[in-house]
Amino acid sequence: MILGVVFAIVTVIFGDVIGQALDGVLDFLSLDGPDFLNPMVLVGGVTMFGGVGVMLTRYSPLSVIPIVIFSLCAAIMLSALVYFFYVKPMQNAENSTGYSIQELAGKIAEVNIPIPVKGYGEVLIKVGASTTHQIAASFEGEEIQAGTKVVIVEVRDDTLYVARFENT
Repeated sequence: MILGVVFAIVTVIFGDVIGQALDGVLDFLSLDGPDFLNPMVLVGGVTMFGGVGVMLTRYSPLSVIPIVIFSLCAAIMLSALVYFFYVKPMQNAENSTGYSIQELAGKIAEVNIPIPVKGYGEVLIKVGASTTHQIAASFEGEEIQAGTKVVIVEVRDDTLYVARFENT
C-alpha cells in the first residue's frame, strides 16, 4: 500500500519535473500495450490491494486466504472503475490539432479575405479543436466576398479551391 501511495504522490507532484530532468532516460519504462495496463489503473489496484489487506488484517477475524481474496476482488473492482470512469473517457476526450491539408477537401469554410476572379484570398476552417487560415482560390473562377460560406472542392499546390456553399 505504501509503495502505491508514494508512487502516486511522486508521479503527480514530480512526474514532469523528473521526466524533463532525466531527459527521457526512463522512457523505456512506459507501458505500450492494452489500455487497461495504464499505470494509473495498475497503481490504483496495487494500492487498493494493500489498503484493503491492511484494514482486513487489523479489523477483521478473517484468516490470510480470505483476506487475500477480498483484497484482490477490491483491487480488480477499483481498477475497473478507474479504467472505465477516468482513463477511457480521458483518452476519448483527447483532441489533436494535427491535420493534413489534403484532409480539408469537402469541408465547409468561411472566406476571410475576399477571393478575386483570378487570384487568391483566404479562408477560415475549423479543424478539430482549432481553426486555421489557408490560401484559397475560386474553383469556378468567380469572385467570392468575405463572410461567404464555401466548400473546399479541391486541394492543389497547397491552395484550397473553393466554391460557394449552397445550403439546400
